[in-house]
Formats: sequence, C-alpha cells, structure tokens
Amino acid sequence: MTQRGRNRRHKRTAALVGMTMLLTWATHATAEEEKKEEVTTLKEVIVRSTAMNDVFVPLNATVIDETQRQSLAPATNDTASLLRDIPGVSLYGGGGISSLPAIHGLADDRLRIKIDGMDLISACPNHMTPALSYVDPSNVGTLRTFAGIAPVSVGGDSIGGTILLESPAPVFAAPGQAPLSTGHLSSFYRSNNQARGGDYSATFATDIFSATYSGSVVHADNYTAGGNFKPAGPAAVDKPGNILDGDEVGSSSYKAENHNLAFALKQGNHLFEAKLGYQYIPEQGFPNQRMDIISNTQWRQNLRYLGQFGWGSLEARAYHETVRHDMDFGDDKQFQYGIAPGMPMNSDSRNLGGVLKANIDLTKDHTVRVGGEYQYYRLHDWWPPSPRVLPPGVMMGGMAPNTFVNINDGTRERKAVFAEWETRLHPQWLTLLGARYERVGMDAGDVHGYNNMDEFAADVFNARNHERDDNNWDLTALARYTPTPMLSLEFGYAHKMRSPNLYERYAWSTNSMAMVMNNFVGDGNGYVGNLNLDQEKAHTLSGTVDWHAADRSWGFKVTPYYTHVTDYIDARRCLQSGMNVTCGVPVSNTPSDKFVLLQYVNQTARLWGVDVSGHLPLAQIDGVGEFNLAGLFNYTNGKNRTTGDDLYNIMPMNGKLALRHTLGGFDSSVEVIMAKGKNNISDVRNEIKTSGYILANLRAGYNWKTMRLDFGIDNVFDKYYSLPLGGAYTGQGMTMGLNSIPWGTAVPGMGRSYNTRLTYRF
Repeated sequence: MTQRGRNRRHKRTAALVGMTMLLTWATHATAEEEKKEEVTTLKEVIVRSTAMNDVFVPLNATVIDETQRQSLAPATNDTASLLRDIPGVSLYGGGGISSLPAIHGLADDRLRIKIDGMDLISACPNHMTPALSYVDPSNVGTLRTFAGIAPVSVGGDSIGGTILLESPAPVFAAPGQAPLSTGHLSSFYRSNNQARGGDYSATFATDIFSATYSGSVVHADNYTAGGNFKPAGPAAVDKPGNILDGDEVGSSSYKAENHNLAFALKQGNHLFEAKLGYQYIPEQGFPNQRMDIISNTQWRQNLRYLGQFGWGSLEARAYHETVRHDMDFGDDKQFQYGIAPGMPMNSDSRNLGGVLKANIDLTKDHTVRVGGEYQYYRLHDWWPPSPRVLPPGVMMGGMAPNTFVNINDGTRERKAVFAEWETRLHPQWLTLLGARYERVGMDAGDVHGYNNMDEFAADVFNARNHERDDNNWDLTALARYTPTPMLSLEFGYAHKMRSPNLYERYAWSTNSMAMVMNNFVGDGNGYVGNLNLDQEKAHTLSGTVDWHAADRSWGFKVTPYYTHVTDYIDARRCLQSGMNVTCGVPVSNTPSDKFVLLQYVNQTARLWGVDVSGHLPLAQIDGVGEFNLAGLFNYTNGKNRTTGDDLYNIMPMNGKLALRHTLGGFDSSVEVIMAKGKNNISDVRNEIKTSGYILANLRAGYNWKTMRLDFGIDNVFDKYYSLPLGGAYTGQGMTMGLNSIPWGTAVPGMGRSYNTRLTYRF
C-alpha cells in the first residue's frame, strides 16, 4: 500500500474511532440526564436549523427552504445557484458545481459562508472549491442570506454579508412510538451537457436517536452555448482528435460524488449531533481558468451540542476538515509543452475550528447573545517539477528540476469574541446592537521556484518577515419600526473588517507563467501577492421598506444600500521585462486588448444600489388552480475611488419575473430573466464587456404521495448570451502562456436544455 493509501486508511480509522468515542460519551450523557429527570422536569428540545434559531433576522435576510430547493434542483448540481432568486445576490462563473456567490458586488472571501456551522476555505490558488461546492443541492435543508448588514453573531472576517447553509435537521419518532425509517431516491438528466446522476438518503430514528446517510453522484460533459462563439476545431494542438464545435464551451465538464453520515441524540432539552462528510471530485473543468481539477478529496467531521435552559440556549461546536487538491491541464487544454508533459499543481489543507455561544433571555423583551470562535487553517501549495526525469543531454530549465513552492505551510488563525443585544423597547420598535473583535494571525515559510529563473523573486520574499497580525472590529446597529401589521421599516449601519487571504498576501512569484496560475477571479490575468496589504474596512448604510399583507399573501420589499470600503483590495498593473517586474505602471502605458499582469493593492472603493422584490396573487379559479406573480430587480454600482476605475465583475442591472401556477399536486412556472449589457468594466483588468439579454425558462412538477416528477426547459429559445460575471474564456488551447490564447471572449451561458428529475420517497 502507498503512503497516500495508508494516510487515507488512517483518516478513516480515526473518523471511526472518533465516532465511537462520541457515541459512548453521548450515551453516558443521556444516562446522566435520565437521573436528573427524577428531580426536575425539562422542556422538550426543539430540533431545527441553527440558522433559523437564536439569530436576529433583518428584513433584508432571505431563506430558501427545502420546498424551494426541490423546485430548483432539476436544473443544477451547483448549490450556489440556488441563491439566484434572492435579491442582491449574483453568481461569479466557475466550474459546473463551483460558482461563487456575490452580495451587492462583494464576492468570495468577502462573504462569510458557513456550512453546518463550519467556516470552510477554498484550498486552491484559483478558488475552485468554494464552501458551497462541498454540499449537493439535495442535501440542503435551509439556505439563508444576510445581505449587506449582518448581525455580528453570524458575521466576522467579511464585509459583504453572510450565507448560512444547514443540512436537513434530524428527525425523530414520536415519543412512545415505533422506530421510523424514511428516505428518498432520485435520478435526473439534463440534455444540454448530458448531466446525469442521482441522490439518495435513508434515515432510521427512534424517539431519542436518529441516523441518516445521504449521498449523490453526477457526471456531466461540456455544455453548449446558444450559438457559435469561436471557430470549431481541435481543443489544443497536441489533441487533434478532440474536436470542439463552435458552440461547445471547453473545460466545462465535471464529475463529483458526495457521502454524508449524520447522527443525533436528544434527551429532554439536550441535542447532540455528529456529522461526517466526504467528497471526491475526479475531474472538474473551468472555462475561465488556466487549469482544471484532476482530483479533489475532502473529509470533514462536525460535532455539535445544543441545550435549551430556562435562561436561554447554549451551543457548542467543533469541526475538522482536510482537503487534498490536485490540478493540471484537463482534456481541452494543451498538455504537452516541449519536453514537459503537463504542469501538476497540488494543495493540501487542514481546517480546525470551534464555536461556543449562548442566547440569554434577560426578559421577554431583552435578549443577549455572546460567544467565542476559533479557527486554525493551514495550507501547503506546491507544484512538482515536470517532467520528473529529463531525457539524456537535455538541460534543466522550465518547470524543473525543483518543486515550485507557492505557499509554504501558510497559516491563518482567527480568534473571535462577540456580544449583541436585541431589545424591544416598544411594541412597534425592535433594535439590535452588536460588537465583535477578531485577532487574525497569518504566517508562511520561505519559498523557492523551479530553478534560478525565480531565484531573485524568491530571495526578495524570503528576506522579509512574513508574520502578520490583524486586529479587526465589527459593529452593527439595526432598528426596526412596525407602525402597522402591514408595514415594517428597518435601517441600520455596519462597520465590517476582513483580513487578506493567504494568496493575496503570500503569492510571491513574478514569473508570468506562475502569476496566471494564481487567479481566483476568472479574468485570465496573472496575479502576485503583496505582504504590505492591510485589512479591508467597510462602512455600510442600508434601509428596508417591507410592505405586505397581514397574512403575507402579497408583499413588496425595497432595500437601498451604500458601502464605503477603505483599503479595498483591488489591483494595479505590472510590467515584465526579462526577469524584472515593475508594478504600479499606468494602465495607459500597457495593453488594453490582452491579458495582463497585476498585483493586489489597497485602494478605496464605494458601492451603492438597490434591491426590489415582490409577490402577488393573481387569481384562484375552481378547477383551474391558483396563479401568482413574483419578481425581483437588482442594481449595483461599484467604483474605485482611488483610480476612478469601475470595480471588477459588478452585475449589471438585472431582473426576473415568474408566473406560477398550482393545482393540487401540480405546480408550474414561466420565468423571464433579464439583464442589461455590462459596459461599466474594470480597465485595469481589461475586463470584457457583455451584451444584454432576455431568457425564458419553463418549470413543471407533480407530487404523488411517494413520488415527484419534475420537468423543465432552460433557455427555451436557445438564446446566445455571455455571462456577465463568467469571466474570460480560457477553456481550451495553450493556456499556460499569458497571451498564448485569444483575449476578448467572455464565457457564454448555456443554451437550451431539457431537464427532468424523478424522486421516490419512502
């Protein structure tokens, strides 16, 4: 057995031992509780999602529950795409299961995204594995967003907002009843990229114990656009047999499998949970990156305790995650460069964290939430030499003879405490005040390149002190006024801070080939880090008007916002001459129609905009059914105040209208999606403009007692359009060179697709 195989076996053994210890401890705790019940009576635990419990919910927060998730599931395996109906949210393009959500123009690490209470970090210089990619849509219980202003109890190390995903809550048999068994089995097919697969779950539960297994598999080919956007021909010069049609989006195929085990014990007012997760991605192409995933393996363990007491509730959580991430040129990208076959890029990360928080009910009108959090993240990013063995007589050079060390044991340690006070001073007034302090410590070891071509840049980096410590403060103040049961007004202010990620600070090489491999925004350019970066500091003002029926049968909501960010991490141009790189070169002195080299730098930015959403019942006709209309409208404007440039990847004005119909077990909808052309672009990045579009989607589904059948047509008229946030097309050809592939093509959206899904519940 190989060392890697032994490591995997040891990890599995450790997980099983940990599970056994947990069950033993929890059983002992249950026995102790039974003794206590002889003296005092405890109230029954309410088993529900943490995201829905003990959190102040602003009016701009939105939740997607399991019912909404089921209606969207036939069209996607990308969990982030479930957020596309939420006001203020847009999606950066990525792999088939790895798009990145943006809230009010702020994306990726500028958002705090928690999966079952865990803070997950993408272990990749291209951020190919964002947090939401580790959960299949079939395993989403609730998905809640806090756009812009988020309470400090769910914030931290972010400036754009918070996304909380919870897997389905554990189910238990009724007290005194026989054990129950339940589950589901689903299969799906989508015609455009021949995506096929399924998901499944099984639960066994008594009145105090619950065990659930869930899993999913998916395999998809490249998708096609609604028309030709490039010449047809071989994907790369060394792959003459791999012909891509003019409408085929190279490097958009993917495979993935997920497996999850969840155990829960409850006794009186105590709940214990243990969750084990495993994901394996054997391949995932990225049409806007220079590389593809050739293997990604994640293991995660998550323990949680929730107790309810007369004074409130107490929650404790501990989690651990490991990721092994391997990249190289996929099927549609050139693999052979002279004598060098491929370019392996590997990352290995470990993520350890814990949370302790309490919800204290001082009175019926005053609640205090206090807590502490800890996270330790370690990342090693190295690129083995290629080829491993050179032919006789060939000189060392290129990607040899040494291993390229991109991040050498980088660490990022967060320690946080927070407190917030929720009070109802008057029946019509609800307020929230909160403060949070975080200490973020970062460090990384010395580095080296493949050979002496990188020696100068490595020496400059190694000569400096790499340790950085940031002191971050978050403040939130919200007030809600409800003059009538049909109207709520909310306004607030938030000060948020975020420390740079490891790649923003420690990516060191100024070799153009290495720089284009350090890019997590999908613009095709090359990036180098900056040890001098300061934390981002955002000041946000926002208000919401929520006008609705007393029974919420209709509603209309408007949320304007303004955010000013000092030390915003943007980019400045670099110019390479031989082995020397000069950064800070004016944009006017460098190309405007090519991919360019950039360095992260602190500047000042401002973003403002408005979110509008509403729903309205239209008619209810006997024998025909109910008709409803829902819609949303979003506008964001982002500007770099230091340079006068527009901010990168800001979604243009967009909207959506949906006419929905229900009759008994049948439901259907017609959706119209609209977006203006993206003309306000980031000049420093040579961002690509996109045209406006209007798309139509059809959905229909029928529920039986134990089955559901879904059918839909996405992009009914096979409209060709470019994804406004899809980035630059780098999905085929000689992607290693900075400008060895054409510049100026945006990644197109998917053409018409017929989607179907069949679910059996038992």
